[in-house]
Amino acid sequence: MLLALMKTMRPKQWPKNAFVLTALVFDAKLFKPAYLGRTLAAFGLFCAISSAVYLINDVADIEKDRQHPAKRNRPLPSGQLSPMVAVVAAVALVAACLPLAFLLDRRFAAVVSGYFMLMLLYSFWLKNIVIVDVFAVAAGFVLRVAAGVAVVRVERFSPWIYLCMVLGALFIAISKRRHELVLLNENANAHRSIFDEYSLPLLDDMIRLVAACTAMAYSLYTFSAPNLPQNHTMMLTIPFVLYGLFRYMYLVHIKGEGGTPEDLLFQDKPLLLDIVMWGLTVVAVLYLFK
Repeated sequence: MLLALMKTMRPKQWPKNAFVLTALVFDAKLFKPAYLGRTLAAFGLFCAISSAVYLINDVADIEKDRQHPAKRNRPLPSGQLSPMVAVVAAVALVAACLPLAFLLDRRFAAVVSGYFMLMLLYSFWLKNIVIVDVFAVAAGFVLRVAAGVAVVRVERFSPWIYLCMVLGALFIAISKRRHELVLLNENANAHRSIFDEYSLPLLDDMIRLVAACTAMAYSLYTFSAPNLPQNHTMMLTIPFVLYGLFRYMYLVHIKGEGGTPEDLLFQDKPLLLDIVMWGLTVVAVLYLFK
């Protein structure tokens, strides 16, 4: 039962919460122990609160997941885990996380509470509203960044980062919708009625639009944000972002991937190498070439 509960908490998706570290890195405080400790604590609390959301979401979708070719093997729809156990665990996580978040920082606690409420709305309502569903997912990533901003108390953080985050998250969320629509085919409506509102041509157009906007917004950030080095060396990171977008589109359109972005990150070596090289270049620019 404990193994089934842990699997339902989806630790494989915890890397998504690494976006809490965005403010720490881009505000040039990565090597300051006090801020690093606060950010790591925020990361841990976000992992816990997101796991509570996954538990609640899986309980709410238990019948629909039984119609899904992959999700039906999850602990709840397959009967390995009792819904009551999942609900109790979710309540316990929330009851522990919110007071701890308040002790860490009041603004951080407000962001965590907002994230939890947004994800509850998504689980029971927003995911059934066309287009709003992918914006809700993107908002969750933006709130992760905002949580990091709260605990670091930023001085040099650019609002351009929020725009890039919204667009990047939309790109991944729409790509995931496309994968699900292709995978489920004519049974898509049986799993989730929202798929009746989407079509492959529409999703492909949305992906192309968001990808282009992401590339443009990030490029503008690298030479127009006032807190970056004046020698414009951040522009050296643009090729990595472009390759990452192109590689992800290749995996979605040619390889039929995209249903589990967290798996793509670790399974596709070219994409992982690109992200690592981008991160190292960003750190070098912000901390060495300033």
